Amino acid sequence: MIFIQKGRVIDPKTGTDAVMDLIIDKGKILAVGPGKAPECPARLLPGPTDQIINADGLVVAPGLIDVHVHFRDPGLTYKEDIQTGAQAAAKGGFTTVVCMANTKPPVDNPATLEYVLEEGKKTKIHVLSAAAITLGMKGEELTDMELLKSHGAVGFTDDGLPLKDAVLVKQAMEEAVRLNVPLSFHEEDPSFIENNGINQGDVSHQLDIGGSPALAEDIMVARDCMLALHTGATVDIQHISSRNSVAMVRLAKQLGAPVMAEVTPHHFSLDESAVLKHGSLAKMNPPLRTELDREAILHGLLDGTIDLIATDHAPHSAEEKARPLTEAPSGIIGLETALALAITNLVHPGYLSMVQLMEKMSLNPARLYRLNKGFLAPGSDADLVIFDPNELWTVTDFSSKSSNSPFVGTRLFGMVKYTICDGKIVYENH
Repeated sequence: MIFIQKGRVIDPKTGTDAVMDLIIDKGKILAVGPGKAPECPARLLPGPTDQIINADGLVVAPGLIDVHVHFRDPGLTYKEDIQTGAQAAAKGGFTTVVCMANTKPPVDNPATLEYVLEEGKKTKIHVLSAAAITLGMKGEELTDMELLKSHGAVGFTDDGLPLKDAVLVKQAMEEAVRLNVPLSFHEEDPSFIENNGINQGDVSHQLDIGGSPALAEDIMVARDCMLALHTGATVDIQHISSRNSVAMVRLAKQLGAPVMAEVTPHHFSLDESAVLKHGSLAKMNPPLRTELDREAILHGLLDGTIDLIATDHAPHSAEEKARPLTEAPSGIIGLETALALAITNLVHPGYLSMVQLMEKMSLNPARLYRLNKGFLAPGSDADLVIFDPNELWTVTDFSSKSSNSPFVGTRLFGMVKYTICDGKIVYENH
């Protein structure tokens, strides 16, 4: 057994935020409660072979769940593979991740899906996978979603590419309702984009780059919110970046659409000016937008419009990111900095409580993918993260194969001390 003593236990399902003890046995949480040892039955007292973690001053929370990662496996494993991606996840406090389907070949068939899931089983965390919505991610013909679900797909997405055919999207939503699975959408209409990865605005004008306007995102978010309203499909609006898109998700929810929205730590931490400082390390799809957009995202997190914090962990080699700005690939890594960025930029300034943060990083991601996780209760899976919310550290070395992050050298609050998955310590730093 593992005895976690005197920790600040956060359970987003019950709203608990209290100093308590927690006991783990055989991969499950055995007990959670105030640390009054004399009142505990003898079997709940530590024995000579049990492990004791002194969590005094530390937060004990459900293991983080990331619904949006790219592990580049199969096909692009020089950037990342499932093993190194899982190691980066564990270091960041994540016990469950959902891999996107845009591998090479894409996850549009049972063989590729089973490869990802089997490799995931070799890691120390839970590696799940979405499958592609369309064959070859070409946006022309739906995959056999029922077959792919039967082989383990937890959801469907063509992330990385938008779906331009609204009729096809409606068909996908209808099938998703029948199968009771979520769909995740990358919302950028290429018709309006000159150079992707950089917001069309003051910075793109300074750099004489066409850029990607918020309109490209807004128009597709509006379409898919209304399609979700009319079909009843559970839809995840991925990596939301525009203030208008936040407002549309808010309206869709008010109308009764089962829409959820996710935001990345980079979109709530930075604005378009970061491109001037960090170059291609601040290039991503959708791009960092204006400070007004960032403020709208913060408000959307505060009022519950934005349900999820997801990393969109997107590794690239140093050589690729060293290319000229318009030629370098979009995307940054995020698993190892996500929690600290959220603590530093959301919890410490008072935008979110720790309970609200864990709701967006554990409970709501689990709800999206129909997982019985994201909370701490007797009998639940012993997937936990233990961290010091006040410890300052500097972003330097990564467990990921890649290091494409604009946050290198940044001082952040929030250091992961232990990640526990299935009752086993899979990462330790103390």
